[in-house]
Parts: sequence; C-alpha cells; structure tokens
Amino acid sequence: MSRQQPFHAILFDLDGTLTDPFTGIARSVNYALAQIGHPPLPDDELRGWIGPPLHASFEQLLGDPALADQAVAHYRQRYWEIGMFENTVFPGIPELLRDLHAAGVRLFVATSKIRPPTERILAHFGLQAYFEAIAAVDPDDRNGNKAMVIATLLPRLGADRAWAVMVGDTTYDIAGARAHRMPCIAVTYGYGDYHDLYLAAPLALARSVAELRELVS
Repeated sequence: MSRQQPFHAILFDLDGTLTDPFTGIARSVNYALAQIGHPPLPDDELRGWIGPPLHASFEQLLGDPALADQAVAHYRQRYWEIGMFENTVFPGIPELLRDLHAAGVRLFVATSKIRPPTERILAHFGLQAYFEAIAAVDPDDRNGNKAMVIATLLPRLGADRAWAVMVGDTTYDIAGARAHRMPCIAVTYGYGDYHDLYLAAPLALARSVAELRELVS
C-alpha cells in the first residue's frame, strides 16, 4: 500500500474487526435453531455466520423465509439478553481507537448488525465515545447490505470522504466500500477467509491489530 496523505476518517466494521463475537453468536444461532427443531451447527460452520447478514444466513440454511424470520426472532431474544456480552475486544483495539481519536482522525462504525446491540456492545466495552457516528441496519432489513450501511455515512463525511477508508474482516466490507470507490483494509485476524480476502484485492491486508495500527496511523 502506498499513500501520501493520512486517513482523515476510518469506518470500522464491528464483529471480527473490533470485537471477537464468536461465542455469543454461535450460542445464539444454535439456541434459535433448537427453538425451531433444527440440529445444532458445529463451530467450524458457525464461523461463517460472522459477517454475512443474519437473515440471509438463516434462510440459506433453512430454505424457508418464514422459518428464517422465526429463527431470527429467537436469535435476537437470546443475543440481546446474553449473547452480546459473550464477546471480547481484540487486544490493542482500545488503545488504537484512543490514539486515532486523540490524533483527530474521525472514527465511525459501519456494521451489518442492528443498532441497539451495536450501541450496547460499544458502551459495554467503553468504546462508544471514540466514534462520531454509528451506521447499522434496520431491524426489518433482511439483506444487511454493507454498501447501503456505508452510504448513510457519506453525507457526514463531506470532504473527508476522499481520505476515508473502511476496515473490516470480510469480503462484504471490501465490496461495500468499493461500491462507493472507497478503499478497504482487510483484517485477517477476524472471520473472513484469507484466500477470499486476498482475491477481493483490498487496499491492504492486516494480520494483526499491530499491523492495522501501522497502516492507519
């Protein structure tokens, strides 16, 4: 990656980028499946549920939009009560956000999660104050399109849009940013497949939070 100007604004994905949500998401998915009589999924398959839109994942598994609606409702019941707190912040993220914020970089969250748990997770870990705004999906949005999420932040970015970057761990983040001609740094410590991320041709790949710091500082 080569650039001559620092980034003025950074849009962060949440799951798999700022926090490791695997335990809460995995347990909530299997809870939802149990409520509708479906057998649980193994951990290696559940890893693929972090990043893609939730309803789309249930619908792909179940093959029935109405049944997917029921599963999403059961998932949210458990996730909002318990699952969102079965979560950890990746080591080094709080310090990175603190230092970027202190340096005057504008920070945003752009997530395919819905807003209430996003805000609660950030507040729970003491991260919310670093972010100027949060872009999330509507609870009734079945697609969770990352390009649409990013689009809601563009008016706020103003002239800084030319010096903005998306940071995320899946190809959804890369594609969403590219839809707006925005570069994306892909982190490989999250839940995206390394080969898929590489082929998606992000601006750069960061194998750790330390490498991410070097790229955005």
